[in-house]
Amino acid sequence: MSEEFAAGPRLAEFESARERVARVAEVTPLQTAGFISEILGSPVFLKCENLQRTGSYKIRGAYNRLSRLTEEEKARGVVAASAGNHAQGVAFAARELGIKATIFMPVGVPLPKLLATRGYGADVVLRGHTVEEPLRAAAEFAESTGSVLIPPFDHNDIIVGQGTLGLEILDQISDLDTIIVPIGGGGLISGVSSSIKQKLALEGRKVRVIGVQAANAAPYPLSIQNGYPTAIRTLPTIADGINVAKPGELNFAIIKETVDEIITVDDDLIARALLLLMERGKLVVEPAGAVGIAAILSGQITNAGNTVVILSGGNIDPLMLERVISHGLAASERYLKLRIPLPDRPGQLARTSALIAEANANVVEVLHTRHGNGMQFSQVVLELHIETRGPDHAEQVIQKLRDGGFEPTSVV
Repeated sequence: MSEEFAAGPRLAEFESARERVARVAEVTPLQTAGFISEILGSPVFLKCENLQRTGSYKIRGAYNRLSRLTEEEKARGVVAASAGNHAQGVAFAARELGIKATIFMPVGVPLPKLLATRGYGADVVLRGHTVEEPLRAAAEFAESTGSVLIPPFDHNDIIVGQGTLGLEILDQISDLDTIIVPIGGGGLISGVSSSIKQKLALEGRKVRVIGVQAANAAPYPLSIQNGYPTAIRTLPTIADGINVAKPGELNFAIIKETVDEIITVDDDLIARALLLLMERGKLVVEPAGAVGIAAILSGQITNAGNTVVILSGGNIDPLMLERVISHGLAASERYLKLRIPLPDRPGQLARTSALIAEANANVVEVLHTRHGNGMQFSQVVLELHIETRGPDHAEQVIQKLRDGGFEPTSVV
């Protein structure tokens, strides 16, 4: 490896891994995205790993790691802990290689992910209610049975397998300027950044690599500032696939050297990005996979040139999808919740409905109650959930009600 890139695997390792990973991984599409290009002000391409086998890029690292086990290690079986994509990647890879797999998952894991993991032939053990509890259980299982523990990101073979995605992207676009990658523990971005930068360095070319974390689970900015992997206390986020409290050791070293910038995005932006991908791109993407689009929506990325955004996965529970869509509509001010105090006499509900109809908005839910703090004896409260066409239309609806003599307030 050149002195410029001291950390991480060599380019030859990534190129060798491509042959192994190609046995199971699809070459996923690189789609143009004019609707995102207009926002960024430069061409944007979507690398659709949400369409990958098992629904995410994770199959790459899992298969590369398992295929490099010795025959003795394969005979002992493998064990992993995951709430989703890593579990499915390991289970699928183990089935393809004829290896017994045991996967520890939290009790509350979404049913589609649980069924998919079992469907690939793994023995699934439900343990605990957080990711940490299955991790501990998997380590104990490995210790007691001799099974090989397959980590989700902090291993050279995992990094190399994920990095094959970078080489694939270079096959699909010859003039890449910027690549935007989701970050959890760092397995994907460390592999992609390392493989791409080493490959382009041979040609005397450079590329800008931007990592994106969910604001409620972002240990990398603090870790980069401190100079070493630093654990944080994460908060709940819809991007559960990248909710990791501490960077991987190997991943951090590569990222510190090869990633140009790391930014964070909040859940509102992530929900808006997911909704935009569904409406305009006709793509189902999990929240963790949509953070790159959220970063563009945030306005934090400029002067990007030809940009590839990795959509890292599409495994989203339908119930979660329903909630995220509602959240995205609200964040885009297309789903308006209003609370309106009314005199307790006939006809008031009809008057408000007529005014909303005149504003060309649609009421989807109504709550009418005489109970609540701060209400006068002769008052009722009307709570309306209204579909609008965006911020300007929402304000028109509110103004129409005010002009009609009502006092609506927005409900978060």
